[in-house]
Amino acid sequence: MSNPSIDVTILGGSGYGGGELYRLLLQHPNIGSIAGVAQRQAGRPVSDVHPHLRGLIDAELLAEPDWVALAEVESPVLFAALPHGEFGRLYAGYREQWSQLGLLDRLRVVDLSGDFRLADPAVFQQAYGGAHPCPQFLAEFEYGFADWQPARLRSATRVANPGCFATALNLGLLWLARLPPALRPDQVAISAITGSSGSGASASDTTHHPTRAHDFRAYKPLQHQHRFEVAAALQRAGWAAPFSLVTHSAPLVRGIYATLQFAAGQCTTADLDGAFREAFAHSPGVRRVPMPRLAAVVGTNFGDLGCALADGHGSVMVALDNLGKGMAGQAIQNMNMMLGLPGDRGLRAAAIFPG
Repeated sequence: MSNPSIDVTILGGSGYGGGELYRLLLQHPNIGSIAGVAQRQAGRPVSDVHPHLRGLIDAELLAEPDWVALAEVESPVLFAALPHGEFGRLYAGYREQWSQLGLLDRLRVVDLSGDFRLADPAVFQQAYGGAHPCPQFLAEFEYGFADWQPARLRSATRVANPGCFATALNLGLLWLARLPPALRPDQVAISAITGSSGSGASASDTTHHPTRAHDFRAYKPLQHQHRFEVAAALQRAGWAAPFSLVTHSAPLVRGIYATLQFAAGQCTTADLDGAFREAFAHSPGVRRVPMPRLAAVVGTNFGDLGCALADGHGSVMVALDNLGKGMAGQAIQNMNMMLGLPGDRGLRAAAIFPG
């Protein structure tokens, strides 16, 4: 499947994640068609809901996915950009419909929610505060951290897209995981900020602009649900790193900036250079920079990483766009790899700078 024609359905086409998927897929050379589904916005033109797409797409949002039409195309792909919990509740019924139409094995699925990121139902309940709606299907999904061992994804048909904070933490911690065991830190303390778009299109007391624009606060300190998938990713990488995470709400619309701090011991910059090459040399979407900055990554699928060492202390910094690399961009990167395409197909675009 060297140059497939890809037809896409987006569940949750009216949200910020759906809008970002539209924006990025419109510049992908292999995309044949895009159908967006949003029950409450059904019948509205996509460009009414996403005004930045005016003149680029004239379709309307659908009330339900058209599985029959998707079953007739060469390379069908489904992006589930629904609120957490919804796709998991729908999955068993959808799966039965796909089986009846001969789609079950042909359809590539990327879930952008947290519904299938954790393989253990007990850990899922701990992370999300409720029982998983279809635990019998958790094993069907591969965890789709696209820049780590991407060969895992070449044979996948179901991928669980990592969370936005998890993507940033994975980049930083899996860099450290490639250090020689004697140089890996015993403890990593992480502080990370995010913009308001990470909370979705529906305003709340904590995301409404007047309550956020000139404020800065911690939330879910040491309790953020993404820590569970990061711990699982590190275990798969062979390093059960003790880490703590304090997340912060920043007066930004887009972006995540994570700072990882640790006792450096005998670790040198040369050691970190070698570990970075081993971890991410294969990934054009991960850039080693002198000092990451959000303005250089917002609107892109790049993750920028930098480091500092001084007086026995070490720090790794990570910057990415929560809707891009942390969500829709990485989802398309996962789609590319599932279909045998270069991971960065359709994603090599620069940020708008200055912003």
